[in-house]
Amino acid sequence: MAIINLMIMRNLIALWHLLLSIFFIYLLGVYPIHAACNDPPAPRVIWIDCDKRNLDLKGAQLEYASLTRVDFSGANLTETNLVGADLSFAKLNTANLDGARLSAAKLIGADLRQATLIAANLDRVRLNRAEMANAKLERANLQGASLYDSKAKQAIFISAVFDGATLEQADLSGADLTNASLRNTNLLQVNLEDALLIKANLEKAKLERALLSRANFNMANLNAATLAGADINSTNFDQARLDNTIWIDRRRCKP
Repeated sequence: MAIINLMIMRNLIALWHLLLSIFFIYLLGVYPIHAACNDPPAPRVIWIDCDKRNLDLKGAQLEYASLTRVDFSGANLTETNLVGADLSFAKLNTANLDGARLSAAKLIGADLRQATLIAANLDRVRLNRAEMANAKLERANLQGASLYDSKAKQAIFISAVFDGATLEQADLSGADLTNASLRNTNLLQVNLEDALLIKANLEKAKLERALLSRANFNMANLNAATLAGADINSTNFDQARLDNTIWIDRRRCKP
């Protein structure tokens, strides 16, 4: 009986080792590990704290990569696949990300000053507290993105799409949002002083307590938007659409 029990125990241990081996092989196959800075670009690569300044990474496949605190200053990242990548606190100042794919990527606290992201796909991206002064994002897709407390002074967002995005407490003073779409966007306490929003679509946008001094909303669509408590000193609303808009005194504008 003791011999039988010993054999059963040995078989169970062997089976356990086999299952562990299969499990780790599966993990390595699904989540390949690349930890060195000199590893080539690849999905899920780990380049944490690496120096990638001025590199040409055009079209690289870096989806779901770990890129926190990487220095990409001046790098060529045009048409790069960065879907789901973690670029938190990365340095991307003066980098070129035109046409890059960044859906659901994390860029929390990232430095994007003077970077170009023309026609980049940034839907559902997290840009909270990012530095974006003088960045160029013409025709960029930022639907559902979060830019809470981001700093985007004098950034260019011409024809960009922010529908459903959150820009609460963001600083977009002097930014150019001409012809941008900001439908259903959260702009609570946003700073849009001196910003251009000519022909922008802000239908149902929330602009409570926003700083709008000297902003230009010429021919903008503000239908059903909320401006309660906003600062509109010297703001231009010439030819703007204000049907059912909640004005700064909380009164509703008549259609």
